[in-house]
Amino acid sequence: MITYGKAGKKVVVSEFGETPLDALERFISIEPQLPPDPADLDPSDVVVAVRSAAVGWVDLLMSSGQYQHMAQPPYTPGLESAGVVVWAGRDVSGVGVGDSVIVDGFLAGPRSKGAYQKYGGFASYMVAPANAVMRLPANLSFDQAASFLGNYETAYHCVIARGQLRAGETILIHGASGSTGLAAVHLAKLEALKAHGVDHVVRTIDDSGAVARFRDEVKALTNGKGVDVVYDSVGGDISIESMHCAAFDGRFLIVGWASTPFVAKGKGLRGAPNVNMLPTNLIMMKSLRVLGSPAVI
Repeated sequence: MITYGKAGKKVVVSEFGETPLDALERFISIEPQLPPDPADLDPSDVVVAVRSAAVGWVDLLMSSGQYQHMAQPPYTPGLESAGVVVWAGRDVSGVGVGDSVIVDGFLAGPRSKGAYQKYGGFASYMVAPANAVMRLPANLSFDQAASFLGNYETAYHCVIARGQLRAGETILIHGASGSTGLAAVHLAKLEALKAHGVDHVVRTIDDSGAVARFRDEVKALTNGKGVDVVYDSVGGDISIESMHCAAFDGRFLIVGWASTPFVAKGKGLRGAPNVNMLPTNLIMMKSLRVLGSPAVI
């Protein structure tokens, strides 16, 4: 446990790399960290001693400037974290020293804006505004809390708010073994939906490593109709095959593009050399509703 006043450590991204691997090899280091000086903080700030921080692919993309939101180096990565409040400004209410908290990665850390952007969760201490921290529910561990908001907020926004999945409908979820995909599975398997279908795992890649023709299996599982909702966090060729799996007037959720992550030039330069393309003829003929689903609520 970190006691406020004792030195700790932090991860620092000193420059953007050409790729995440380039950044890891040349521009990411572990450095000593002194506890933040209260004299430098706002009265509405808190200091959190980090207990757990999730490692996500967005953290890696950000280190090469290939994510749509870029922190200005030098900064500490780590979008999602949880810990204990070890200092609170005089204007802070709702949380206090000793409270276990989750830090909202949209309001503090490298995904946020302004002064808090440099304080990521890969550190002994991080600084956050009071409105960015919330008390940790008693039934969540620090590890669970550090993986909760980004994954389940994303899944809820995509499946419920954007996809409007209803009882009796079917959903095809790509990346179901990943964090946001697994969260989507959990949300889709509500008690109201369990009585209306059986879970199946569909193989999307064949033995050669190419995208399999899985539309036939999906159609067979849905009595020839196709799925009502596609949750596509993978992108690339799988997106096109998935469109063939959708029912007429289905909803196609664009959640991410894990198969083609480098959709911008490295070193923080813009441009899209590997942009994903969708076939407009399929969209029209199947009357698909293609919905961008960023993790914003």
